[in-house]
Amino acid sequence: MSDNNIVIELKGLTKRYGYGDTESFALKDFDLTVKRGEFIMIMGPSGCGKTTLLDIIGLLDRATSGEYMLNGEDVAGISARRQARLRAKKIGFVFQNFNLIEDLPVLENVALPLVYVNQPRTVRLKNASEALRRFHLQEREYYFPSQLSGGQQQRVAIARAIVSDPEIILADEPTGNLDSRSSHVVMEELKAIHEEGNTIIMVTHNPTLTSYATRVINMLDGHIDTDIKTVADSNLPQPISVKVKKGKRSRRKH
Repeated sequence: MSDNNIVIELKGLTKRYGYGDTESFALKDFDLTVKRGEFIMIMGPSGCGKTTLLDIIGLLDRATSGEYMLNGEDVAGISARRQARLRAKKIGFVFQNFNLIEDLPVLENVALPLVYVNQPRTVRLKNASEALRRFHLQEREYYFPSQLSGGQQQRVAIARAIVSDPEIILADEPTGNLDSRSSHVVMEELKAIHEEGNTIIMVTHNPTLTSYATRVINMLDGHIDTDIKTVADSNLPQPISVKVKKGKRSRRKH
């Protein structure tokens, strides 16, 4: 695979809190290269820097120092507005606690990311409905989050994450609040998204989920302790731009 397939490159990334005697590091001289189509699972004890890493990759937080290249663009020092635009176009998020807005119906929750890419309301709702149909939730479009099970809420959150066709999905403990059956459903959905060529980086404490990954990273004290690839780069799924029928959202296929 050529360097054109590198979507994320981190060099010497450091996140420091406090000064002097109170100084601590969530990440220290952290290096990571992510290729298109990888499904990376990041594991490690609490406090090792997993969520901080995900927040920086997702442009929700900034590193204290170091380099962050996203599709070849240095994003570490760009403006907050530019970061927000990149985040809206290129990155989808799935959180452990779902992060759905309780007083908005499911359809409008899923449509929210499209506000930031300036889609008209009717188009936003249509695309959100199509995303929900993929997860067999179209009949619950006008339910509120509190009317859904935990597994259904997480599938809504995944629909929200993919509705803008991002290149990268970041998932922070997406099965952490789910029972085993719901966890399996959610992981199968993420697997299907990955097989379409999306790059997924997922934080988890559950070692049984690593069977879904193409690469497993264990972190310790703000750095990589072990990094094991289970799928060769040449065998990673790649996105292909395809034409779709009028009225349907562009999709990536494996």
